[in-house]
Formats: sequence, C-alpha cells, structure tokens
Amino acid sequence: MSDHSIHIPELRKAEQWKLLKEQLAYIAENSPYYKKLFNTNDISINEINSWDDLQQIPITSKEELQKHNTDFIAVLENDIIDYVTTSGTMGNPVNFGLNDADLDRLAENEYRSFSIAGLTSSSKVQITTTLDRRFMAGLAYFLGLRKLGAGIIRTGSGLPQLQWDSIKRFEPDYLVAVPSFLLKMLEYARENNIDYKNSSVKAAICIGEPLRDMDFNLNALGNRITEFWDIELFSTYASTEMSTAFTECTEHKGNHVLTDLIHIEVLDDYGDHVKPGEIGELVVTPLGTQTMPLLRFATGDMIAYFDSACDCGLNTPRLSAVIGRKQQKIKFKGTSLYPQHLIEVINSYGKIDLFVIEARLDEVGNDNVRVIIPDSFSMIDELKDHFRAQLNVAPEIKLMNSAEITKLKFPKGSRKPQIFRDLR
Repeated sequence: MSDHSIHIPELRKAEQWKLLKEQLAYIAENSPYYKKLFNTNDISINEINSWDDLQQIPITSKEELQKHNTDFIAVLENDIIDYVTTSGTMGNPVNFGLNDADLDRLAENEYRSFSIAGLTSSSKVQITTTLDRRFMAGLAYFLGLRKLGAGIIRTGSGLPQLQWDSIKRFEPDYLVAVPSFLLKMLEYARENNIDYKNSSVKAAICIGEPLRDMDFNLNALGNRITEFWDIELFSTYASTEMSTAFTECTEHKGNHVLTDLIHIEVLDDYGDHVKPGEIGELVVTPLGTQTMPLLRFATGDMIAYFDSACDCGLNTPRLSAVIGRKQQKIKFKGTSLYPQHLIEVINSYGKIDLFVIEARLDEVGNDNVRVIIPDSFSMIDELKDHFRAQLNVAPEIKLMNSAEITKLKFPKGSRKPQIFRDLR
C-alpha cells in the first residue's frame, strides 16, 4: 500500500462543496456566458446550497462552447498566456485559453497524476506526443514532470528511429505514448534488430486510447503490446475542456479523480445520476480554472465510476475506460454498439494493423457499419465470423489500398488518428 497523502488530497464532500461554491461565485461574477445563463433561467447561486441544488443549473454542451466561444472567457485578453484548441462537434476546432494560474493548476494536476502512477523526481520520462500544434496535453506533461523534478526527453510524435535513438542515449524508464504508437515502435524495433526487451523502459503512461475493459483487465490492444514487450501500462483519461487528467495507480483498478480539482457527475439519458459501475455520460465541473471556467460540462464520453476505496490507499472515486462517445452510439441490426467495441474485436483478431471504421445511414435511415481494411487481406469470412462470435453481428467489410486507408486515418492537419468516421 503506497502513501499518496503528500500529493493527493482526499476531500470530504463538505470540503469539495466549499471549493465548488467558490468556483460558482467566480463564474457568476466573471463569465459572460454563465451570467446570461443564470439570468435567463432565474438562477441565484446564493440559493444553490446542496449537491441536489446543483442540478438546477443546465448542462453546458460542447456545441454551446463552440457557438458562444468568446463568451466563456472570464479574464482580460491580456491575461491569457497559452492558446490551444480542442476538437469541435461542428467541424471547426474550439479555441481555449489559459492564464498564469491555469498553467500552474495544469502543472499541479499532471504532477499529481504522474505521482499516482508511481513516478518520482528520480524518474526519466520520454514524451512521444507533440508539444506544439495547439495541443494542450504535451505541454501539460512537460509542466507536470518539471514540477515533479523528473528528467524529460521531448522527442515529440512519430519517428520511431528517433524514439529508439533517444531511449539508447538517455535511458528513460517511462514513456508517455499513444498505445497504438507503441506497436509501431515495436514493429520498427523488430525490423531493425533493436534489443527492445533489454531497454531501459519499464513502463508507459498511455494516452488517447482505452487500454482496459470494464473489469480493469488489459484489452486486446494492451495485450498485444505486453505480449511482445514486458512493460507496465498505465491508463489515463483527460480532455482540454476539463483541464484535468484521471490516471491509474499501480493497482490498475480505474483512473483516480482529483477531487479538489474537479467535480464529476455520471448521468443517464434523463439527467439522473447512475449508480457505481453503471455506464453514463461524464459531466464535469473543473475547480479552480479561471480563463474559461466550465460548469456542468457534458463531455460526451460514456463511462462508469467506482466509489469504493482503492487498494493503493486512495479513497477518491475512480473512472473506467471510455467505452465511446454519446453521439457515436450505433444501433446496428438490433445491437447497440460503440466504436470501441468494434476496435476491440479487430485488435483481438490480431491480423489487421491498419483499419478505419465508418458509420453510415442506409436507404431507409438505419445505421450501417463498414470496416475498411487493406486489400491484401483475404480471410474476410473468418474476420466476419470473429465479429459474430464477439458482437453477434458482422459489419460490411470493404477492401482498400493501404495508402488510401492511411489518408483516411490521418487526415491532413489532424493531431489524432481518425479510426472512426461518423458519416450519418
């Protein structure tokens, strides 16, 4: 059992409520968007005195953040230091800003997240994600590791040769990486006779893709990595709007919530709270943010939470892996699916490394699913049988040139691979 008391405050509900009330007061005084929202809905924050009262405040959607973007800014423009963007729901990226206090808070958040995963000032970490291209995460990792006092190697994204050269030169014990990129690194190492099994790397802090199932076991992607490379994998979950990360401890039983930095709700389709272990949409209120504070922000991510004490000694709530986006739910031949279900089946099949999933509407308006794979693949019937065995349904399989699939998966200007394309 590890002692996280130095880094991780475990707030009682009353203590968190005090922080939330302070955030409410700040928002009511400084945010043009929420001033208007409170006025339109005849809401007085002085009358919000309990967690139940909080539900009087309407949910904020990502569409509203995009449509009324500048109205969410609650500081003078001169105070904004860092400008980033996050993916939008209406085609264009959403602008987001951070002032000096927000950057300090971001550093504190990542410092604690890395601490939860067991990193210390003696750790050496190679960041394989971009620190540029208006991307908040890479900067957050750097700030958190700097606060922790760890050694940092900033290789940036891609370039497996540079990654292995840096590992040889600087001998990091941790990587920060997207899981599927770890597979690319392994492929490069095997093709170039790199002795990766005896490298300095002992663990990876993984971002951007789920690593575990709802029972906290490694999913097919996680198993494919550890099958070849005996390193420890840590799951994380974060977003620009939350300005907060949720990270696994060494027990690997869910991503811990930093309760003094964020308040979470997990809601069903009717806006009611689900029970621990049940799936709902994550709704967040970041605490202590100043530049663009958000109140009851609907992330669109479908998730479960757990409130039992963790064996690591922390009593904070924990979140499961994201099973999908709320708007990406697919009703296919009577079966409810999220893209992650399809991705998991392909990864567990183990014979296809390049693919894109598309959702379309058929001629009568029903959801249809297509999986695009390289035209060099020939065992389509076997693949469909594998889908039926796992999901009871099989999607349409479309063969395409690998170069064309790569263009679909990595569209120009995108910071993340687009494995799922929703064309409905």
